[in-house]
Amino acid sequence: MTADLVNRQVDVLVGVGGAISAQNAVKLSTTAIPVVFVTGGDPIKAGLVKSFNQPGGNVTGSVILGILEMEPKKFGLLRELVPGSRNIGAIIDLNFRASSQQLKQIKEAALKVSQHITVVNAGNDSELDDAFTMLAREQVSALLIASCPYFDTRQDRFIAFANKHHLPAMYHFREFADAGGLISYGPSFADAYRQAGAYTGQILKGAKPADLPVVQSSRFEMVINLKTAKSIGLTIPPTLLARADDVIE
Repeated sequence: MTADLVNRQVDVLVGVGGAISAQNAVKLSTTAIPVVFVTGGDPIKAGLVKSFNQPGGNVTGSVILGILEMEPKKFGLLRELVPGSRNIGAIIDLNFRASSQQLKQIKEAALKVSQHITVVNAGNDSELDDAFTMLAREQVSALLIASCPYFDTRQDRFIAFANKHHLPAMYHFREFADAGGLISYGPSFADAYRQAGAYTGQILKGAKPADLPVVQSSRFEMVINLKTAKSIGLTIPPTLLARADDVIE
């Protein structure tokens, strides 16, 4: 696909998403066409740019900071949402490149406060069905969904399961809360994508990628869906509600 776009002699290539290896493929496919990326990884370590301030070459873009370090924060917010939970469930995709880091973070956070957790793996639809069955059997009282690309494609299934079982569930992007999930905490992808669009526009007007510093997007947001809270019979603690960046009523 990249080769096809290069052959078409497009004016700018935009690579979005977390697959930094794919973005490397975009970079290596052309040194003449400007490339704009959005990533949650380190573009310097990946060889995409020389530095944040002086990217060099034909590549620049936007980095979403903290995406791989947010599971402990989500875990803490979930316990604050449902204090006294006997057993918190967590779903993780072990196929995801950052899953070992996420799993370690979640277990350490639970151990620190002596919280019992049930961690299940789901990397495809069949495993997701099994995970839901196990969580229901274990009678978890709250649910933490770890961040990963596969889970983003199964948004409706997560929300339907949690709401059917009246489970307070913590998601990683506001799009889950917008779609009917109870609460989300994570980076604002809209900010990062908007910056990529702005850079693309500047390049189309003649700017050089080497002159456009890599932007670090560090805005995190917590979104609470009060309609969902009411439907599952949950009262949101006032202290948590007051700290929300957005409340869906």
